[in-house]
Amino acid sequence: MEKILEVQNVKKTFKLSRKQQKIEKTNQKIKVALNGLSFATYKGEIYGLLGPNGAGKTTALRILSTLIKADEGHIEIDGIDVSKNPEEVRRKIGFLTSELKLEDFFTPNYLFDFFSNLHDVPFDIANERKKRLFEKFGIDSFCEVKVANLSTGMKQKVSLVISLVHDPDIIIFDEPTNGLDVLTAKVVTDFLQELRNSGKTIIISTHIFSLVEKICDRVGIIINGRMIVSEKLNELTKEKNLEDVFFDIYKKEVGEE
Repeated sequence: MEKILEVQNVKKTFKLSRKQQKIEKTNQKIKVALNGLSFATYKGEIYGLLGPNGAGKTTALRILSTLIKADEGHIEIDGIDVSKNPEEVRRKIGFLTSELKLEDFFTPNYLFDFFSNLHDVPFDIANERKKRLFEKFGIDSFCEVKVANLSTGMKQKVSLVISLVHDPDIIIFDEPTNGLDVLTAKVVTDFLQELRNSGKTIIISTHIFSLVEKICDRVGIIINGRMIVSEKLNELTKEKNLEDVFFDIYKKEVGEE
């Protein structure tokens, strides 16, 4: 298999304000979000990141997406050094996060065109891509409706479509089905599998075990900023379900056994 992403010994720390220290219930002024994180993903697979809240999943995805920089370590995406060539990396990836907030007074039509222009997508290709994606996700009927008047599910679908305006080879999703109703969630998960089948590489962070079991080829479990295990899903679970495997690993790691 062709390796598409390699993460080696990545460390990331954040300074905590007094307010954050109270929230975190700690006297420490520095929080270690990632501590020697290492893993790899391969072309044409869906890779699932699992871990409890605060484990470092979102921080890892933000670093992969060039939104923030690692303190230490090395990351290559499709042979490109993330820290040295962030602009080139951005041409290769699409990133969707539940924290992405679309401007209320813009329409899906305007947003798709705007981001297509940012990525220098030729007009004809952008229009064809928009037509296909809008129809697939049922956005076409709402293409001139302002974001403020869209449902939560429709906003999520618009966000997903916008992340794909440039037809990226590597797609990074942080909680792709978070807050979606079951029908919209199925549309999204079916589409993720279509992307994988077309040769795209997809990395998702989620807390939903059933989603990982349904669509992921490989899975990584992050606890306290470290990758505890990263391997093929069927080799990790064997005769057990993923939830039981996860909690067995978690209890062993935090010393609850």
